[in-house]
Amino acid sequence: MSKLTWDSTGEHFYETGIEKCALFPITSGKYATGVAWNGITSINENSSGGEITALYADNIKYLQMISPEEFAATVEAYAYPEEFKQCIGELGWADGVVLSQQRRKHFGLVYRTLIGNDIYGSDLGYKLHILFDCIAGPTAESHSTITDSPEAMTFSWEINTNKESVDDYLPTACVVMDSLQLKEVGLTNILTYIEDMVYGSDSNDPTFMGVSDILDACTTQMYIMDLESDFILDSDGNYIQSSVY
Repeated sequence: MSKLTWDSTGEHFYETGIEKCALFPITSGKYATGVAWNGITSINENSSGGEITALYADNIKYLQMISPEEFAATVEAYAYPEEFKQCIGELGWADGVVLSQQRRKHFGLVYRTLIGNDIYGSDLGYKLHILFDCIAGPTAESHSTITDSPEAMTFSWEINTNKESVDDYLPTACVVMDSLQLKEVGLTNILTYIEDMVYGSDSNDPTFMGVSDILDACTTQMYIMDLESDFILDSDGNYIQSSVY
């Protein structure tokens, strides 16, 4: 038997910060090579929908129906990469000449947020966020005079998403991977593989991964394979799980 305890050392968890944001514009139906996005100050994730509608029959609450959820976000930044211009409807007509209110490209986003606790601070771990098929809505820009208390202009965009299908699950527009949980089960190699893909490595350019790509990668990295890419089984015929830290 045990009882609940509170405020144990090492269990004061929190999340903070945002880092390593990468942009993947969609061109001709495919995600282009990713580019680093410097100057991000915040990405506020927010979902809509999910409203509960109560239906009544026989003088009682007969059923509760829930509307589909939609994923959205607000992105704020001091600057944005050149590749984001076509995602906000800016099209270069000639060098130094930009037309606004043009068609907006869809894009993918990848970024990390930090996990901390009372022992390690914000160095404890992180979460990798992957957003699919985003589109930025129109936004206002405010230009102000320089004063004795100068401030840098902040850009802000409302982001909506289109969901991707997932076998046996509801469609989703966002996948989040937790480094602490993956480390706990000895599968940080999954996260390493996916980050090498989306952020690039010595052997590949930054490449966006859809839901099916991520889940396939998790499966292939979760279990040990031989040189022919066949899963290795134990004496009972079960997959042998990897345990790489």
